[in-house]
Amino acid sequence: MSRHAGVRTLILLRHGQTEWNASDRMQGQIDTDLTELGRRQAKEAARELVSRNAIAIVSSDLRRAFDTASALAEHTTVPVVTDARLRETDLGDWEGLTHLDVDADYPGARVAWRLDATYTPPGGESKLEVGARSLPVVQELFADRQDWPGRTIILVAHGGLIAALTAALLDLPPRNWPALGGLANTSWVQLSSHGPSIDQPGWRLDVWNAAAKVAPDVL
Repeated sequence: MSRHAGVRTLILLRHGQTEWNASDRMQGQIDTDLTELGRRQAKEAARELVSRNAIAIVSSDLRRAFDTASALAEHTTVPVVTDARLRETDLGDWEGLTHLDVDADYPGARVAWRLDATYTPPGGESKLEVGARSLPVVQELFADRQDWPGRTIILVAHGGLIAALTAALLDLPPRNWPALGGLANTSWVQLSSHGPSIDQPGWRLDVWNAAAKVAPDVL
């Protein structure tokens, strides 16, 4: 028997580029579309990840993530299931503003937000809250998918959500959450569960910010 037979592999894929990504605008939970480059990125990522033979594809219900997930599903027989708990961080009053706008209106706030997992954008949610709402998605899959051991499940979501969920799965102390940096569009994270049960999942971080070879994002 393979030494990986009991290991649950989890891939967290970030969506492709949007116009808001290209213009450094804060998206949060605003529902934006992929650019032409973003659609190409999604297809490249799909060609790379199809070899993982995923048994489930679960996506944020925001279009940029769902369309990225759909590009992967086109190469498989696995349908995309959406889950609103995988939406990006609610950025509250910052949503729709450019990075420069936020820096002008809230001096020092973006730095504080990046360095403090408990920091909450005005009217939004903290990274800890994002981790807390998304963690049950994986816990439920762990409990429900008896066919997961030895195989792969792919979640398609957003950069902030993926970082928060990864930190929550690894049970990192809040002060260490900023160690997980940003993700490029259609980059992915891979974790594996080596533990005996849902109460002791034994998650390990195998890969951070991996990517297929695609055209660079617009700077």
